[in-house]
Amino acid sequence: MLQCISGGIHLFYRPGAEAILPCDDVSSSDRVCSTVYWLYSRDLSQTFGLVKNGNVNKSARAARMSLDTNCSLVINNITAEDVGYYSCRQAQKLDIKVYLSIVTILPSPPDADPKTDGKVTLECSLLRFSGLTPCRQNSIRWVNETGTVLPGEGVTYEIIESMKCVSPLTVKRQSGHNRRYTCQVVDERNNVQIEVDYTPVFTCGINDDQTDKSNTDWSPLDYVMLTLRISGLLLITVIVVLLIKGRGNKTPPHQNNVHDDGDEVKYENVEATSAAT
Repeated sequence: MLQCISGGIHLFYRPGAEAILPCDDVSSSDRVCSTVYWLYSRDLSQTFGLVKNGNVNKSARAARMSLDTNCSLVINNITAEDVGYYSCRQAQKLDIKVYLSIVTILPSPPDADPKTDGKVTLECSLLRFSGLTPCRQNSIRWVNETGTVLPGEGVTYEIIESMKCVSPLTVKRQSGHNRRYTCQVVDERNNVQIEVDYTPVFTCGINDDQTDKSNTDWSPLDYVMLTLRISGLLLITVIVVLLIKGRGNKTPPHQNNVHDDGDEVKYENVEATSAAT
C-alpha cells in the first residue's frame, strides 16, 4: 500500500479504509506536533491548509481527520474526495510529500442488467493526483482466483478533476461458485502495490444449468405455499391410516344359521332326534 519513489510517497487504498499519511521527518526525540502543518492539493490549481500548528482546520472533512502521536495525518473512511497530493511541513525542514490514490472495481455500466447478454465488463479504476504522469499501459493487471493473469483491454486514463486510470476486463457470465477477479496495481518492476477483489453475482437464465436454482432466493409467499402443501399431504396420510385401521378392527357378525342353497339346517332338531334314538 506504500510506494516510495523519487518525489514522494505513494499510498494506495480502497474506499472506506483508514488512511495514515506519514510525516516521517519527525525524529524520535521531537514528537511535538505544534509546529506541524499539513497541506492538500487536489489538482495543480489550488492548495488548502488542513492542519495548522498541530490542529485540524475546520472544514467539511475535518471530522474524519486527526493527527497521531507521530504527527501523521489520519483520514477515516476515505472517499474519492480525499484523492490528491499532501505535504507535511515543519519549520526549517523539508516537506514530506504524500500522494493518496484510491482503487475501485465496478461493473460497466454500474446498473447493468445481469440478464442482458452472456458477458459483463468490469472496470478497475485508479483515482490519483492529476499532476502525476499518465498511467503506464501495464500498470494495472487482472488475475483470476487461481492467480492466472487475464488478457485485459489495456489501460486508459481520463482527466476529470483528477487523473483516472481505467482498465476494463470483459468476462463471460457463467454459473458456479468461487469465481473471483482481482485488479492489481503494479510498479515498474511488477511489484503489487495494492489489489482489489471482485466476485460477480451471476443470475441464472433460462438456458443456464438448472442445478443452480437451489440458490434462488424464496419469497415469504413461497414458504407459506410450501408449508400448506406439506400440511395437506400429512393430513391425507393420517386420514388414510385411520380408515385402514378402522376397517381392520371390525368384528364379523356371529352366524347361528348355516345356509346351503337356500336350505336351512336347524341344529336344535338334530339334537332332539339323537336323544329320541
